[in-house]
Amino acid sequence: MGNQGRVLALLTGLYATTLWATQNATPPAESLVEKARYLAKEGNICQLTTPEALKALLGPPRSEEKNLDGDPETLVLRYGDLTARFSRSADHLTAFLLQTLTTPPGRLASLLGRTKGRDIEIGRGDVLRSPADLARCNPMWGVASTSLVGLDLREHEATLEKMPFDTRTLWPPHDRLPDGFDPVRRLEEGKNPGLGVRGLHAQGIDGHGVAIAIIDQPLWRNHQEYARQLVRYEAIGVEGIDPQIHGPPVCSIAVGAQCGVAPRAALYFYAVPPWDWQDNQPWAQQIDKIIELNQTLTDQPRIRVVSISSGMFSQWPHFDLWKAAVAKAAQNGILVVTCGNTSTSLAPLRRDPNGDPNDPACYRPGRYPHPGALGVPAGNRTTASHHGPDQYTYWVEGAMSWAVPYMAGLAALAFQVDPEIPPAQIKELWTATATKTPAGPIVNPRQFIEAVRSRRDKDRP
Repeated sequence: MGNQGRVLALLTGLYATTLWATQNATPPAESLVEKARYLAKEGNICQLTTPEALKALLGPPRSEEKNLDGDPETLVLRYGDLTARFSRSADHLTAFLLQTLTTPPGRLASLLGRTKGRDIEIGRGDVLRSPADLARCNPMWGVASTSLVGLDLREHEATLEKMPFDTRTLWPPHDRLPDGFDPVRRLEEGKNPGLGVRGLHAQGIDGHGVAIAIIDQPLWRNHQEYARQLVRYEAIGVEGIDPQIHGPPVCSIAVGAQCGVAPRAALYFYAVPPWDWQDNQPWAQQIDKIIELNQTLTDQPRIRVVSISSGMFSQWPHFDLWKAAVAKAAQNGILVVTCGNTSTSLAPLRRDPNGDPNDPACYRPGRYPHPGALGVPAGNRTTASHHGPDQYTYWVEGAMSWAVPYMAGLAALAFQVDPEIPPAQIKELWTATATKTPAGPIVNPRQFIEAVRSRRDKDRP
């Protein structure tokens, strides 16, 4: 099969059996999981693979489920120790997750999944052959790591505005892009935390002397955004698991050199298996360990903020232990920020990519609005990517996972300005200093830090 035929087959997602046979490739025989892993690595399972093509590769599934959890946009093929999840994009079902389930004593593994094990990427199809293929791209990844060089996209601005991309995306010349759509500029400007945060950095309020602990999935440690800030990395139950897609973005939003709210804060990173921790107890135990570690830090910045881009929920077991751990952390001068219901209610915002990132009027509610919650920049933002030490992703939609490290970074700035401020008062000032807008209250970093200063000065003798 020639290169042109290979690309065409890859993009239609109907090529699987023919390509496999003509290449005479032999996948590992240990398990279906390893076969799927091999096929994804070779590019034979990609973002545009259809359910029919996947069945041709892996055989008939044990079961098929539609309308998962009441969502008519999903289809799940179950193979026992392997699950393929498809999500609807335009008129097509495209591969969204391929994730392995537990088969004791094996460890969980996944393809593009954060709920059950490590992420092993599905190939996304390197080249799109026509603008119509944009409709088949997974909305989570958009055109990340994809070539659009051969396309004329001048009439597709509305579609491109919904498409995440990254530094590996290859674009057509400017004369074949919509007027004013400059992806290079957009990605660079998306690194700005916005709402005056960089103005605070210019005043020296950048998190220096404060440490943030992030508890998340295994991290790519060497990214230029946070490698210098990383002073401790501890793996807990994830030894041998590859870096995940989630860690680099949250670290860069909190402490990133270009993207971060607190770019000079020290970073302590705890890599854990959230897919196993569907119980409040291990999270609470990790908070207790951080409190204990803090007592030993005499020559390094102490941890004042813990950021967890997940939620500790009352319906999970041992919620009382979690609440006690958060209270104990506060007693020890540590603020815990999460997506759960023991933290401030946050709402991710998207900003106008063509507007002033410092203007609250350029922000609007994201995909999951939460009336009355504190709005936080999360969408149309650039973060570190797990693809390499100098790679970045531009996200169109940002959820709570991106809002939490933003607020954790802002808390680090507060502790730098006033090391004696009680954690509870930080949360109170977030709300009290928010900018009131028709879209709801939006965090105001400059007014927040000014209120922290006023409190500090008032308490001085």
